[in-house]
Parts: sequence; C-alpha cells; structure tokens
Amino acid sequence: MFRVFVTLAIAALWSVVAHAQPANSRLDDIIKRGTLRVGMTGDYQPFTYFDKATSKFRGFDVDMAEALGKALGVKVEFVQTAWPQLMKDFEADNFDIAMGGVSITLDRQKKGMFSTPIMREGKTPIARCADQGKYETIADIDKSGTRVIVNPGGTNERFAKANIKNAEIKVLNDNVTIFDEIAKGNADLMMTDASETRYQQKQHPGVLCAVHPDKPFDFSEKAYWLQRDMPLKAFVDQWLHIAIQDGSYRKIYAVWFD
Repeated sequence: MFRVFVTLAIAALWSVVAHAQPANSRLDDIIKRGTLRVGMTGDYQPFTYFDKATSKFRGFDVDMAEALGKALGVKVEFVQTAWPQLMKDFEADNFDIAMGGVSITLDRQKKGMFSTPIMREGKTPIARCADQGKYETIADIDKSGTRVIVNPGGTNERFAKANIKNAEIKVLNDNVTIFDEIAKGNADLMMTDASETRYQQKQHPGVLCAVHPDKPFDFSEKAYWLQRDMPLKAFVDQWLHIAIQDGSYRKIYAVWFD
C-alpha cells in the first residue's frame, strides 16, 4: 500500500512539474513559423502607404518592419487592416504586431503590450498656409463655420470629438486624400499627429502649413503594438535599443522625415 501511495505521489508530482513548464512563447512561434505578421492600415504617410498599383506597402514603419524581420531571421508578412477595424483584427490575432504610426492608448494597452516608444508628439493642426495664423488654439478652431476634417476610427477622430463642440466635423474615409480636401478648400483644417503635419507640409509646399508642430495640443507617443508576450516584447525593445544606438534607426528615419 505504501509503495502504491509513493508511486501515485511521484506521478502526481511529475504531472505538476510537466504542467508548470512554460508553453512556447509567441517569439518562439514566430521563429519556428519563419514569418512575422505585421498589421498595417496602409493609409498613414510617411509611416505606411499601400500602393494599389504594385500591391506593396512602403513607408518608415515598412522599412522598420523589414529590419525587425531581418533581426528575427524571418520573413515579414504584411496584413492590411483599417483604423476602425484595428482593434478587432488585433483581438482576432490576425497579426503578431501592429505598426504604421500606431499611438499608445490605454484602450490598446488593455488588449496587448507596447514596445519602447519610438516617437513623442501630439495633435496639432494643419491648414492652408494663408489661414495658418487663424488656428493657433482649440478656441480659435472651435467656432461655428470652421470645418474640421478627420479620418474615422483612430485617435484623430477621438481627439476632434472630445474637443470640438461648435465647429463642423467632417469625416472622410480616405486618409490618403484627406489633405487634398483642405488644399482644395473643401475643409479648413485637420488636427493630427505633428509628424504627419510636417510630412504633408512638404508634400504641399506653399499650400498647406503645419501649425506649431513643436508645441502640440496634447502628449502622445508612438510605439509598436504587440500581442501579449513578454519574450517578444523583450526582443523588440532590445532590437529598438540597438537600432537607436548604432544609427540604423536614424538612417531609416532620415529617408522619410528629413
């Protein structure tokens, strides 16, 4: 009887030990699979743009994703999503990481993990250069007759709806051509991330001007949104640290922002 008891106790102990062994991390799965799935909207230049003519993505975070894939020793598979769909696609595990100008928010933090921030900025206006001085403050903007244009589903829409009560908010689904609407006079301004206003100012020289991009209305940071896995986050953070220190991050940044 004693031997049976000991045998059962040992078997139970081994069962506990076996179940205590950690399962493969997502990092392990990515390396084994040989593919890193990167979610991108493809409509937020210069971070990400999907070229329908070539069916390829290009942009700052596209280059960063390829560099991350190289560091992991795997291929990069880009998965197209959209800002209104981003959270649902993330929860459905359609990709391992979301890149392409993703801002850190607490709602997103509840669902996953963020890498070390790659950029610090905030919301600021971009308007026709002739009107640049008219929209210095939220109070200047939030007046009857002002037409604020915004793309749906992301932090731009949330910021506009939280701060604009009197001005008109126009929602345009196409985030690629939205700045042309301001240039053509169909809207007065857009409030978006300072990095995007600087980029669009370069794309529309003398027509569109960023309004105080160095002093945005709020604080935000951009990072890479990861499925909840500590080994994956540790790898991405270390990769970013090395890239920033050895200058490779700066080289990619210079191509798209300088």
